[in-house]
Amino acid sequence: MMKENKIKNTIFLILISLFIFGCSSSTKGDKKINNKPNIILFVTDDHGLDALGAYGNKVIKTPNLDKLASEGITFSNAYCTSASCTASRSVILSGKFGHATGSYGHSHSYHHFSTYSNETSLPIIMEKYGYQTARIGKYHIAPEKVYHFNTILEADPRNTIEMAEKSKPILNSEKPFFLYFCTDDPHRGKSTNPKKWNAPNSFGNKKEGYKGTKQITYKPNEVLVPSFLSDTKETREEIAEYYQSVSRVDQGFGKLMKLLKESGKAENTIVIYISDNGMAFPGAKTTVYEPGIKLPCIIKDPTRDLKGITNKALISWVDLTPTILDMAKIDYNKAKFHGESFNSILEKTNPKGWDEIYASHTFHEVTMYYPMRVVRNKNYKLIWNISWRQEYPFASDLLESSSWQSIQRNNLTNFGNKKINNFLFRPQFELYDLKKDPNELNNLASEKEFETVFISLKSKLKEFQINTNDPWKIIWDKNPL
Repeated sequence: MMKENKIKNTIFLILISLFIFGCSSSTKGDKKINNKPNIILFVTDDHGLDALGAYGNKVIKTPNLDKLASEGITFSNAYCTSASCTASRSVILSGKFGHATGSYGHSHSYHHFSTYSNETSLPIIMEKYGYQTARIGKYHIAPEKVYHFNTILEADPRNTIEMAEKSKPILNSEKPFFLYFCTDDPHRGKSTNPKKWNAPNSFGNKKEGYKGTKQITYKPNEVLVPSFLSDTKETREEIAEYYQSVSRVDQGFGKLMKLLKESGKAENTIVIYISDNGMAFPGAKTTVYEPGIKLPCIIKDPTRDLKGITNKALISWVDLTPTILDMAKIDYNKAKFHGESFNSILEKTNPKGWDEIYASHTFHEVTMYYPMRVVRNKNYKLIWNISWRQEYPFASDLLESSSWQSIQRNNLTNFGNKKINNFLFRPQFELYDLKKDPNELNNLASEKEFETVFISLKSKLKEFQINTNDPWKIIWDKNPL
């Protein structure tokens, strides 16, 4: 009997030990997960550097985003890889250039471009490592299998206040969370008077406004007209509408930050603010000129003492997935991505080695085939217009814009600071010194003085296309260096 009791006691002690060990392991695992920061990636639609207080616009009212900049890092040389919605968003979430993943242009409707099904994405990796992943607002990528989020939140993507409210369950998640918060603003909407060709486009603005938001309007004579646009009545009217849409974004961003603070997680949540491409005006969106691809990027990491810093590093949206994985303390295979994490240089103002970026645009809408490849090295930028013999195509919303139609219908010869003919018919190569020529007006590609720079950048471009498996690299066989 004593022997039997001894055996029972031994078994009991073993079971207790296993239970304690299991609890201890679980606690350690939970602690490891709970130590990970939450991450919010806030992405606007067609928002350029031209309409943010933090980037020098003293007219537009963006107090909440300006506050984010004062509390974090503002990048002054951040670039998307393609100034087009799907093409840009696929890069943001995959860490690869769209020409390598099949994301050549728009995914919706008859355009039907789709990322290869064997690719993976940021939300899938983060879910695998214990993150609650959620998206709200604009999606505009395919297939869902590749860009899968385990929670989909529904709200009016033009009402960022409503979007913020609907995000509360994620902000209060027990797990660390990754929230992909994407507005439709300030993308163009329907015209305020579709029967009148020169009526300003509404940019989603409604006379009755949106529930919970304050109508912030601007007078056309107050707005700042970028030099690449013609300073006309129609352009100013459209920019005023654009500003109004951006101010609505700012209010929703402020609401989201208020709810984050109320959740008690603000001190452990990294917030990243970017746009998919530049403002929806000719000369910006769908182009690879600076107004189309040079964009806002503001990051607040409360886990580090980084406030009010301006970082001059050249970074790209292809770097975002590796950077966020790095921030989330997730081990990953660097060779699987085209981009590089810039998490380690956040606190720098002018870090060494971050002086080169690439861009790759092929389609916007399926009817807009105009492949372009770009390299920027320090101050020099080379654009290769692969189909340079054809007329530059227009996105449907830009073609219908009153800012463009007013130029066409009045038979004007200039659009902004460029001749219309030069805007529509481009040379095979465009080489610019952005330090001396930020408006990209003086093409140096055929200048003898810049031959060495030109050959060097062409070589870099070719190497980039080979290394990223760009199908258009075959064109080099017909255009040897």
